[in-house]
Amino acid sequence: MRFQLTGEQKALRAAVRDVVGRSSAAGALGLVAQFPAPLKGAPRLDRGLWLALGELGVFSLRLGEADGGAGLGLPEAVLVFEELGWALVPGPLVATHLAAGVVPGAAAGEVVVAAVDDGFVEWLDAADVVIGDASGAVALRSVDPLTPLHRVPAPARTEPVAVLLTAAEQLGTAARVCGLAVQHARTREQFGQPIGGFQAVKHLCAQSLVRVEVARAAVYAAAVTGDAVDIAAARLLADEAAVRGARDCLQVHGGMGFTWESEVHLHLKRAWVRARRGGGGTESEEVLAADLVACAG
Repeated sequence: MRFQLTGEQKALRAAVRDVVGRSSAAGALGLVAQFPAPLKGAPRLDRGLWLALGELGVFSLRLGEADGGAGLGLPEAVLVFEELGWALVPGPLVATHLAAGVVPGAAAGEVVVAAVDDGFVEWLDAADVVIGDASGAVALRSVDPLTPLHRVPAPARTEPVAVLLTAAEQLGTAARVCGLAVQHARTREQFGQPIGGFQAVKHLCAQSLVRVEVARAAVYAAAVTGDAVDIAAARLLADEAAVRGARDCLQVHGGMGFTWESEVHLHLKRAWVRARRGGGGTESEEVLAADLVACAG
């Protein structure tokens, strides 16, 4: 399936990238500049960035114009969240987006909303409003130093739109690490030539690109159909593209990929955290299995 973005969709994507790129708290380089400070305590959410995202319409994107939104649909939301994933923007983005129109102030970025998700809550301490039962929450040491986590006793099933937007964030990460791997392979030299000239490195980069494009087709198609089965398949492909792509990018970078000066390891850690969100791949696999059984019957 071939997708051609409209001029308006391209402009929307460019506007989001410009805003998160200019923010000191967003974008991989901005995040890296904070290290190792976040390790000394829980990371703080940038409220200025949150308001900027609200002004841009990130949270109110799918609200009707009569309600102060842009009246756009899932395809546009997917493009926006792909950019947010690409830039490693921290915070409960999906939860706040879904709360727009329900929780006052969420659409404008004035209120931060967290949601109980499969027994976990992201950014609980920074949230003004929590959707779901977060009583008895216990703080966890998150693998991603910029995504604080709490475990709660009662898990909640994730709605398909949240699964799709998570897949879009994973797609953004997959695209970013693929680009980082290729860039490093072109510029890093060993034995008198760029490491991209070696077959093993070529294969890592090529396989990463294939996973990105397959996942992109699946995520964009699911955004058009809105079908739960399509969304489940897109989530599995996007998770694989993000996690495996980040691991391969780390291998291309070698030991320097683990340093705080490099954003590569941050993408891998964020991809790991997102892959656990919404029941992870297990819930999506169950959706696909149920559909296959129904078709066979």
